[in-house]
Amino acid sequence: MAAHIGRRLRKGAATTAVAAAAVAALSASQAPGVTVDDQGRQSAGDATSAPDAAADDSATGNSPYYTDLPPLNSPAPSPSAGSGEAGDRSAAEAGIPATVLDAYKKAEAALRGTGCNLPWQLLAAIGKVESGQARGGRVDADGTTVSPILGPQLDGNGFALIRDTDNGAYDGNRMYDQAVGPMQFIPSTWSWAGRDGNGDGRKDPNNIYDAALAAGHYLCRYDWDLSQPGDLRKAILSYNNSTDYLNTVLSWLEYYRKGTHEIPDGTGALPDDRSDARPGVTPSAPGTTPPARPGTRPGKPSGSRPSPSPTAPGTGGPSTPPTTPPPSTPPTPTDTVHHLEDAGTGTLTAMAGHTFAERISTRAETQAGKAVAKVRIRFTIVGDTDSTFAGGESVATVTTDASGVAVAPALQAGERTGAFAVQAAVVGRSVKGVPYKVTVTQRAADALTRVGEKELTCVAGGEFAEPVAVEATYGGEAAGKVAVTAKLVTSADDPAEDDKGPYFKDADGKAVRTLTGLRTDADGRLTLPKLYADDTAGTWLLRLTTAGGATLDVELTVEPAATPSPDPDPSADPDPSTDPSADPSTEPSQTPAA
Repeated sequence: MAAHIGRRLRKGAATTAVAAAAVAALSASQAPGVTVDDQGRQSAGDATSAPDAAADDSATGNSPYYTDLPPLNSPAPSPSAGSGEAGDRSAAEAGIPATVLDAYKKAEAALRGTGCNLPWQLLAAIGKVESGQARGGRVDADGTTVSPILGPQLDGNGFALIRDTDNGAYDGNRMYDQAVGPMQFIPSTWSWAGRDGNGDGRKDPNNIYDAALAAGHYLCRYDWDLSQPGDLRKAILSYNNSTDYLNTVLSWLEYYRKGTHEIPDGTGALPDDRSDARPGVTPSAPGTTPPARPGTRPGKPSGSRPSPSPTAPGTGGPSTPPTTPPPSTPPTPTDTVHHLEDAGTGTLTAMAGHTFAERISTRAETQAGKAVAKVRIRFTIVGDTDSTFAGGESVATVTTDASGVAVAPALQAGERTGAFAVQAAVVGRSVKGVPYKVTVTQRAADALTRVGEKELTCVAGGEFAEPVAVEATYGGEAAGKVAVTAKLVTSADDPAEDDKGPYFKDADGKAVRTLTGLRTDADGRLTLPKLYADDTAGTWLLRLTTAGGATLDVELTVEPAATPSPDPDPSADPDPSTDPSADPSTEPSQTPAA
C-alpha cells in the first residue's frame, strides 16, 4: 500500500495534508539536498533548473523514465513484511535482482581508484528509474535481457527528435533512435560509451554487465567526484536532463544507501508510473514502441481519415475535400549546417605523456558561410593510439558557441608514439567532417646531470663500488620515462665503442659496453647497472644520451693492480746454515807443531 501511495503522490493525485506530509517525510529522509514545500513538491537545491543540454548529448536522449518513488517502509523489510500480497509487493520493489545487483557492484569495483567515487547504489537508482532493474531482473545467466528493452522512438512526437544514427543496429529502427537496454542508452551514445563488462568480447547494451559498466564510465567521464553533491547532480542530469529525473534518482539512491536485499532474477516488481503519462503523449514503457497505424510513417501523426463530401451539383462526382497542409517543423540549427571548417587549430604535436598545448577548434557554417550556434560537434579519436581527451574518453561532444565554434577538450598524449587523427562531425547530420592530424613524439630530455660527486674509480680486474646515477630534465622539469643509452666510448671526440676498459655485464655475465632500453623513472632518475673493469688501467669515458639531445659524459678511472713483492734470490744472500765453510765441524783439524 505504501508504494501505491507513493506513486499517487508522485503523480499529484493525492492532495490531502496527510499525503503531503508523507511525501515531505520521504523526500526529506531520502534525497540529499532535496527540499519539500508545504504542498509536498520537491526541489533539488541548486539543481532546480536543469542545464540547457541537447537530447542527443545525454545517455538516454532524455527518453521517458519511471517516476515511482521508493516505498515508505524500510528498505530492509522486517520478517513479517514478506507475508501477504502487500508484503510481497513491497519486498519485490525494495529488492534488487541477484544478477543485476552483481553487475552494479562489479562496475563500482572496476572504477574504484579513479577518483570518481562511484557508488553502486547510484547505478541501482538509475537502473530502477530507467528500466525497473532490467524489468524485474528478467535476464539470462550471462546478464542479457530475455527480450530487448527499448524506449519509444525519438521522433519529436512528444519526445526529443533524434534521427537514426546506427542504421537500426541496436534498436532495429532505421528512421529514429530509441533508447536501448536496462540502462537505456541511445545508439549514438552507446557507440562510444559502450563497454564489455562481462568479458565476452562484445559490447551489448542489452547486457546488464556491459550496460552498468558503460553507465559508470559515462557518469565519471568529466573527472567528476560523485561524493560531492554538486558533481553528483551534474552527472545525473547529464544522464537525463530533467530536474524531476534528478529528484527521483536521488530518492532511490538514498533509499538503497540505507540498505537493500537481493531477490531472485525475474521476481522484481515493475514500476507503474511513467514520465510520458501526460496529455498528448501516449505512455510507452521501456520495451515497447508505439505502433504506427496502417498507412502511416512511424512517428508521424496519422490524424483521422476525412469523411466523403457530398456530391457537388453538376459535377457528377464527389467534390475534392479541402486539404490542410501538414504542420511544418521549423529547421533546427543542426538542419542549417552545410559544412564544417577548421577554426584556426595550430600544430597538434605533443610529447608522450604530456597534454597538448593546442586544442582543436571547429566552426559550423551554413552554405553561405554564416556561423551556426548551438550545434553539437562530435570529436572522435581515430587510429592506433592510446591518446585520449580529458577524462580518458576517445569521443567528446561540444556545442558551438555564438561564433559557431566548438573547442574540443584538451588532448592527453599516451605512450604510443606516431600519428593519428581526430575527426570532427556534426551530431545528427551527415555533412563532410574535418580531420585533424595529431602526432605524439617520444619522451625527451634536454639536460642530464649526475647524481652525486664521488669519483668513480676501481682497480684493474675489479668492480666499481659506486653505481652511476643521473637525473633527466626537460624545460627544468623532471623528465620521466625518457629512453637513455649508455655507452663506453673511445674518447670525447670519438663516439665509437671502446673495446677495452670498464664494462657492464649482460644476463649471461658477458661483457657489454653499450646499454639501450634504459628509462628514467617518474622523477626523471636512472641508476645504471654495476660497472666492472678489465685488466687495463687508465681513464675512460661513459657517455649517456637521450632523445631530445641531452648528453652527459662520466669519467671512469681504472687504477693498476698492486704489484706483488718479488721472491728473494737465494744466490744473493746465502744462508749461513747451508754454507759448508761456515760449519765448524767441517774445518780441517789443526795439528800443533812439534
